[in-house]
Amino acid sequence: MKNTYNLRSIAAKVVGQVLDNGQSLSALLPDQQRGLSEKDRALLQELCFGILRVLPQLEWCIQQLMARPMVGKQRTLHYLIMVGLYQLLYTRIPIHAALSETVQGAVVLKRPQLKGLVNGVLRQFQRQQPELMQRAANHSSRYFHPDWLLNRIQRAWPEQWEQIVAANNARPPMWLRVNLQRHTTDAWLALLQATGKNAERHSQIEEALRLNEPCVVSLLPGFSQGWVTVQDVSAQGCVHWLNPQDNEDILDLCAAPGGKTTHILEKAPAARVLAVDIDEQRLARVKENLQRLRLHATIKQGDGRRPEEWCGDQQFDRILLDAPCSATGVIRRHPDIKWLRRNEDIAELARLQKEILEAVWPRLKAGGTLVYATCSILPEENSEQIRDFLSRHDDAQLMDTGDQQQPGVQKLPDPQGGDGFFYAKLVKTSQNNA
Repeated sequence: MKNTYNLRSIAAKVVGQVLDNGQSLSALLPDQQRGLSEKDRALLQELCFGILRVLPQLEWCIQQLMARPMVGKQRTLHYLIMVGLYQLLYTRIPIHAALSETVQGAVVLKRPQLKGLVNGVLRQFQRQQPELMQRAANHSSRYFHPDWLLNRIQRAWPEQWEQIVAANNARPPMWLRVNLQRHTTDAWLALLQATGKNAERHSQIEEALRLNEPCVVSLLPGFSQGWVTVQDVSAQGCVHWLNPQDNEDILDLCAAPGGKTTHILEKAPAARVLAVDIDEQRLARVKENLQRLRLHATIKQGDGRRPEEWCGDQQFDRILLDAPCSATGVIRRHPDIKWLRRNEDIAELARLQKEILEAVWPRLKAGGTLVYATCSILPEENSEQIRDFLSRHDDAQLMDTGDQQQPGVQKLPDPQGGDGFFYAKLVKTSQNNA
């Protein structure tokens, strides 16, 4: 049956919804991919993720090629031209196919009168490509980051900022977590190798494997039976710091989509786990992940700042607080973060983190462990947040993760390693809050 859709027009609309309406790419894409062939699903993802990864370069090119920006109802054509430029620059799609499909997108977007304009801009780019790319290499757009974020990364990491930016702009590795309740890592790796694929073991986390080549989850042995989970190795680190034990009461706060909830239960199957998140829709993913892995936790919707509403006066042996954050450590997985975040968000997020920490600390039993984690690389959300907390709580002791002056462990995004992540492990020394 002949396709009745135009993939380039779909990509243009998705990019427009992210940039103009502030919608999340990971929330938008699944609906748009439904009904597409596997090949087209992959191409749509490549176009949308790729455009948002290199957006400043594409914007700069369009500025050189067009006298006036396209605005209002014609804005989607601006994004359609981006789709064309991205294909010419970053894919192996034959030029004639990239051009004809992109130009046809103008018809599908009900702007047939602009077919000539789209075609003309793309052909002009083809002619000028070597010269334009040479000039672009010396322009600030080459970092593919908004200025405010680039400045923050440079201030926080004056020695490492270039490697952070390069890692953010790269494609992420695909990390897996072997369910040790079902197989040893070596046994599952042998099953993987029997399918013609291979993976590298992590040096410290027993169950972590990095695939040599990313693939769809349906090709992973036993995925639907819960033998393995897709989870970045830095995210896996949260549960290693938490060190959950059987028969403990454990709170997983800000739990969606459930990767850490299921990891806790794989480590301690007899633990009593309460998974809480403020987002009702994302809690559905927690339930799905628990079902696939045949695990059980209590799931509640609730605000981390008001624990009395979802756990009464219950106290916990361990709390994992994967705090709401800027997500600046996972940009390579979610390039739309660069364009959805604003500079002023950082201070607001730091305030929210502080409120949640203050609210849940009294819920930790004496001698209990709280692991504070974020997928951020910004000190305001991480080391500064914990330093401030320790200064106000005499009953909080930092364990194994840094010192009072530089509290916590900060992982930076690593091309072959994990995402950017921060952990601080706190133990409560008495029942009395300072």
